[in-house]
Formats: sequence, structure tokens, C-alpha cells
Amino acid sequence: MHLPPTPRTSSTLQLLRWIFTPMSYMDECASAYSDIYSLNVRPDYAAVFISNPDALQTILTSDTKELSAPGELNNIFTPILGTQSVITASGKQHLRKRQLVMPALHGERMRAYADIINQVTSEVISTLQIGARFSIRNVTQTITLKIIMQAVFGLYDSPPARELEQVLKNILDSTSSPLSLAAATFPIFGKVLGSLNPARDFDTLLQQADKIIYEEIQERRSSLDFEKRIDILSLLMSARDEDGQAMTDVELRDELMTLLTAGHETTATALAWAVYFIYKNENVKTKLLSELNSLGDNPDSNTIFKLPYLTAVCNETLRIYPVGLLTFPRRVEKPISLCGYNLEPGALVYGSIYNTHRRKDLYPNPEQFKPERFLERQYSAYEFLPFGGGARRCIGLAFAQFEMKLVLARMLTSVQLELVTKTKVNPKRRGLVSAPDRPIYINRLL
Repeated sequence: MHLPPTPRTSSTLQLLRWIFTPMSYMDECASAYSDIYSLNVRPDYAAVFISNPDALQTILTSDTKELSAPGELNNIFTPILGTQSVITASGKQHLRKRQLVMPALHGERMRAYADIINQVTSEVISTLQIGARFSIRNVTQTITLKIIMQAVFGLYDSPPARELEQVLKNILDSTSSPLSLAAATFPIFGKVLGSLNPARDFDTLLQQADKIIYEEIQERRSSLDFEKRIDILSLLMSARDEDGQAMTDVELRDELMTLLTAGHETTATALAWAVYFIYKNENVKTKLLSELNSLGDNPDSNTIFKLPYLTAVCNETLRIYPVGLLTFPRRVEKPISLCGYNLEPGALVYGSIYNTHRRKDLYPNPEQFKPERFLERQYSAYEFLPFGGGARRCIGLAFAQFEMKLVLARMLTSVQLELVTKTKVNPKRRGLVSAPDRPIYINRLL
């Protein structure tokens, strides 16, 4: 197979660079090879990375006879999410799961979540002491975790909710280090690390989370009125597929773990970046506050969601440092030509979200935080794709965008904050996604 160009280093060194310094490595590869390159980052497949919008459109919309997106390729998520998650399922089962889960995260359901988002945000930021400094990501993670807990379970500040919140934080923290990813990739490395492996307690933590989740499912099943409740768990339990079948307990557990982990961790990071850039750029903060204040008291959540400058700020945040670096992989099933290269069956193709968002032909001065670019131009789904695309597009896209805008609006109009961290903050790997490379501190003024 004649693959696209690859760095002239060993497979081991390529994999180590990918694990420990993925963003700078992708920058180097894009600078050297432009639209397409390959890396030896998977032992079982050749991995091709693409940032050309036309090729991305082909990848994400191609007939399944040429490119497929089987869930088995996402098995790195299996330890946390299980085999029945919408992320790890394949074919008809994947489609079935999307059809069962999506109604709870879209449309009119958003209105029901608005009160939860506003309530939680107000309560969390009210605990910030005036004159004290805080890590903004700790604040946003507390907000998004409490929101998703209440939206999913209808649980708020109860003993099971507090216990599950802490367990989930511990699970994500234990798997966030590149060392834990390296240990998972190189089993012998994990043995060498031993007690120093950040994920050493992972199995115990996962058992604790499963116990709480399965107990909540069983309690809900024994309740006679669960079908009248509007939390996501009740909606999923009431959902039926086209054959009239409901989700099993295992399916419910895996979908809940997907929502609870991916549904708060990524949004927390995006919000932290947004606060950093808003308060680092005085003009951005001034414009955004002017737009928000023009709405008066108690504006409707849909009105906030449609604000053009707030939308541009959120989009620019997701562009400059996307939380997800790549689309889910596609596997070549029949020979296909992409960017002048003929790929043979077996090759894996990734859309490089990170590289695409930094293309100078699409985003001049890509390192500059400039929300106005999203007011001046309409980008296609293959030029701006922070949530991936095609059949594997993030199922929580609508919820995440809605939550991000409402949290920022409530935060900016309720308290006065000052950015303490003035120097440049860069992205780094956090588990399978990205996050700031150090704490971003803010100070509450009023």
C-alpha cells in the first residue's frame, strides 16, 4: 500500500510523540505534508490524517461500501463506556442507539434543561469568594458535572449524586494523564509504572460507579411513575425502537456512562477556554457583555442561544483549541482516492479536526482569537467540525452548545471576574481529548 508521507522516525517514536505531544506533532506534520499524512500510531492499522475539506466531505459522507465506521475501531473507549454505548456500537445497532438517545438531547427537551443549567451555574458561582482566586476549569467542571447529573438522573445534591460525582471525577482524573494512556498502549510500561500508574485504581472506581448507576436503574424500574418523569434516564427507559424493544440495563448503563463522562468533561474544558479568551481580550468581553445586557432581565433561553456574537465566541473557542482532536476513524473497505493518494482496504482514515481548524486558507492568523471570523463567513460542516461529522457526529452536540451559551451568559452577567493568568496557556493531551496545559486562574471581584 502506497501511503501518504510519514515522519522519518520509528513507529515507537511516532507513537510516543502522539501520546505525549499530539498538538505540536500535528502542527509539524501539517507544515511538512499539508493536507494529508500518515502516522504509525496504531499497531493493527495504517492511520491516515486528513485536513482537506473536500476530502473530509468524502470521508464523512461516503457510501459505506467504500468507507465504514465500525464501533470496534473505538475500542479504546470500551473500558469506561462498555460495548453497548452509541460510540462503541456498529451498524444497525449504532443507528438504533442514536435513534433511541437523540430525542432526549434535542428539540423541545432543551427548554426543560434551561432551568437546570441556570440554577446550577448560579449556585456554583455564588460560592466563589470575592477576592479569592480559582482554577476556572475546576469551576466549570463542577458546573457541568452537576448539570449532567441532574439532567440525566434528576438527582441533585443527594448522597448518591454526590458519591457518583466524586467517583466520576476520580475516574476521569486517573485516565487523563498521558502516562495512563501510555500504560494502556504498552502493557509492559504499565507493569513498570506499577503503583505510579495514574490509572491503578481504575477498576475499583469503575465498579463503584456501576454499582450506583445499576441501583438507580433498578430503583427507577420499581417506581410506578418513572414514565412521567422528564430526566434523561426516564426518557431512555421509556424509549422504544422500531420493533417496540426497550433498552436493557446494560445498554442503559453504557449510554449513561457515555453521557455522564463525555457529556460534562468536554464542555467543562470548552467553557474554561472560553472564559480565558473572553477575559484575556477586553474588546471581546466588552462586545459580549453589551450583547447580553441588551436583552434586559431574565431573557428567554432560546434568545440567548441565538445571539450572534455569543455564538461566534463559542465557535471561535471550539475552533482555536478543539477538545476533540480527530473525528472517529473510518476504515477503507474498497480502494478510494483521497488527496491524490490511492488508499487500499484496511487503512484507517481520520479527519484531523485540529489541523483543519488551523488551516490558514480558512482561518487567517489561526493562532489569533477572533470571533468576528464567524460573523464574516459561513463555514461548511467540513471546514468547522468541533463535534466531528457524518454518522459518528457527536450525539450531544445540541445539548453542549446550549449549555455552553447559557453558562457563559449567566456567568458574565452575574459576577465580575478578572483573569489572573495573563501569560499564554497552551493545549495539552488530557486522556483522549485536550485541555489547558496548566491551571487558568480567575479572581472574583464582585
